Amino acid sequence: MDKKFFSEKCNLSNYTTIKVGGVAEYFAEPRSIEEFSYLIKWANLNNQKWQIIGAGSNLLINNIFIKGLVVCTKKMKSLTIDPYSGFVEAEAGVMLPTLSNSLAKNGLQGGEWAVGIPGTLGGAIYMNAGTGNLSLAKNLISVKVINNKTHEKLEIKKKDINFEYRYSSFQINNLAIISAKLHFEPNGNLEQLIQTTKNNLKLKTETQPYHLPSFGSVFKNPTNNFAAKLIDDLGLKGFKIGGAEISTMHSNFIINNYSASSKDIYDLITSIQQKVLQKKGIYLQPEVRMVGFDYSN
Repeated sequence: MDKKFFSEKCNLSNYTTIKVGGVAEYFAEPRSIEEFSYLIKWANLNNQKWQIIGAGSNLLINNIFIKGLVVCTKKMKSLTIDPYSGFVEAEAGVMLPTLSNSLAKNGLQGGEWAVGIPGTLGGAIYMNAGTGNLSLAKNLISVKVINNKTHEKLEIKKKDINFEYRYSSFQINNLAIISAKLHFEPNGNLEQLIQTTKNNLKLKTETQPYHLPSFGSVFKNPTNNFAAKLIDDLGLKGFKIGGAEISTMHSNFIINNYSASSKDIYDLITSIQQKVLQKKGIYLQPEVRMVGFDYSN
């Protein structure tokens, strides 16, 4: 394959928001759907394992050699907004804060909540990311994908996608998300939308440790409960393993004090799970994806 498309032996810690990660055998940042498609074909033709990362915000990559190809979508960031109809087309690498701010500036309402989520559109659809009971699934019309086996491009309607809490059928269906069509309510009050979006971001940065490397939320909220409250009840705020620490601002955040290894973070996650299970009888499921660990969540 043309060398300009990828680098070899790339350190992935620069591509995750928690700033740890191993070394990828091959690493690529396609700038277009064509390049993305080409990379997947190359990987399949050469029997290389491959995986996609977006903004790396919900991702713990073990500090080992990761065989195969890692594709980062962050440079696939074309975004088209029609302010009159409210229709939006966006590639998988568009960052949610960018989307949220652009919607507000175009008078479209319904995306103000997404400003504080440090992920990409593709990642948000894959994970069904959200806050409270809000998620992008509500505004989704369809998703363009590449079938990983046949390489054909398909458009899948929302009704054919299964969305549940922090889950979408893309987690199991062998389709790679390349772009999405969405619809938001047009003709909103511009000043109000921009102000609400700013306030949402301010609230996030005041209550969550966005100034330090973290994942965003670590655990899914159990039914009728909050992961942060369960961790808080056990007095675990500030609990550390190595350079990994449970944030004193928000207990469902783990921060990297710039010296954490992936093992420190992994051990802290499992330690929280054990403590909450012992004391509260509740198993906390991580919403963080683990790569390169003997762990299936």
